Amino acid sequence: MNQPLRVNFMQHSADPTVILGGGFTGLFTALHLRHQQYFQPLILIDPQERFTFKPLLYEFLSGELRADQVWPRYQELLQGSDVTFVQDAAQAIDLPQRQIELASGSCYTYGHLILALGSTTSYFGLEGAEENSFQFNTGEDAVTLARHLQHCLQQASQMPPQQRQALLTTAIVGAGPAGVELAATLADLLPNWYADLGGDPQEIRVVLLNRGPEILKGDINRHCRQTAEHALEKRTVAVELVTEAEVIAIHPKQLEFKRQDQAESVQAGTVVWTAGKATHPLIKSLAVPAAHRDQRGRLKVSPTLQLPDFLEVFAGGDCAVVDDQNPLPPTAQVAYQQGAAIARNLRAISVGHRPSSAEVKLRGSLMKLGLGESTANLFDRFELKGKVGHTIREATYLELLPTPIHNFKATTEWLVDEVFHRFSSPVGLAVAGEDRSHPS
Repeated sequence: MNQPLRVNFMQHSADPTVILGGGFTGLFTALHLRHQQYFQPLILIDPQERFTFKPLLYEFLSGELRADQVWPRYQELLQGSDVTFVQDAAQAIDLPQRQIELASGSCYTYGHLILALGSTTSYFGLEGAEENSFQFNTGEDAVTLARHLQHCLQQASQMPPQQRQALLTTAIVGAGPAGVELAATLADLLPNWYADLGGDPQEIRVVLLNRGPEILKGDINRHCRQTAEHALEKRTVAVELVTEAEVIAIHPKQLEFKRQDQAESVQAGTVVWTAGKATHPLIKSLAVPAAHRDQRGRLKVSPTLQLPDFLEVFAGGDCAVVDDQNPLPPTAQVAYQQGAAIARNLRAISVGHRPSSAEVKLRGSLMKLGLGESTANLFDRFELKGKVGHTIREATYLELLPTPIHNFKATTEWLVDEVFHRFSSPVGLAVAGEDRSHPS
């Protein structure tokens, strides 16, 4: 039997710093470290070949942005640096021995470890959900969904009216931010695509189902609920919002749900699942006591983002929680700032200094609400909607798109400083007030 390869980097004065997960926290930790004269060997491990800039995945789906902007290869992002990228999946972590085993059989011994594995999709054991619905988490998901939708439209354009309704219907399960943004995007995009094929855009249906009575409940975007609901109604085709709908099964071209104890169904050629997230299985498998986990199994970390029993291990993003009574939202702005904080603390430790608490500042939220329309909720103080909100959202995220290492801007700010300086000033507040009083 072949023994797994063990990689120990004995030629260095210390074992490497290993980052598991190339999402926002993991990638930006690596990028920041390489701009802070961190001289330890640095390895980034992720099963995917490409990084997905999730906030702009809707623009990638619609063709508003290119793959190299939203879905770049890690090798290209890290070009010119000495960060080693390994495309592989971690299978086991031995915290006491400081070892990681990968799916390929390789093993790494680390000096420091950053856990940035994110979360996984949860289907809650629902019949047919995984087999008969699409995810929307990666660039590959976006490509797969776009191809399927285009195929459905092409088929429908060649059928008589009574046979094509299901193919022209897309059902989205879950009215959190991902479901709302995707529904708004598709309600503008699909009519355009279908019109290009000679079809009637008004035949397109986009149905958004939510288990609770309110969309965006408990989310950082909840302050924008009214704006979002209005935007869903005003798309090229209005999004059909179905609340208090408990989905009970998903079949090919059919979704079953229960509302007010009555069984109902939607005939849909496309079902997209955005309803649930679960803690990564590898995080659940770690030898960390229940006292150091929250109710969802996420790791409780210190204010410095270290594991209490293993100070050489940092964790951030969706798999960690600092204060389980008041957890931070699983958003890009949190992940950016935690990545920067982890990098800063690793740099401090490497020169003999003490790590410091990670201060995460929530500055509001951004949501895409259709082609060319967004909302920007700044500091929960005022909201900029329509084309103005869209301009701010695009400028913010395009500023933060990771680029090859020689062009990377070492910033942990979620919104561009200039934007906040403008809208924190009396002049800026006056502009914001004008935007609120003139609906877009």
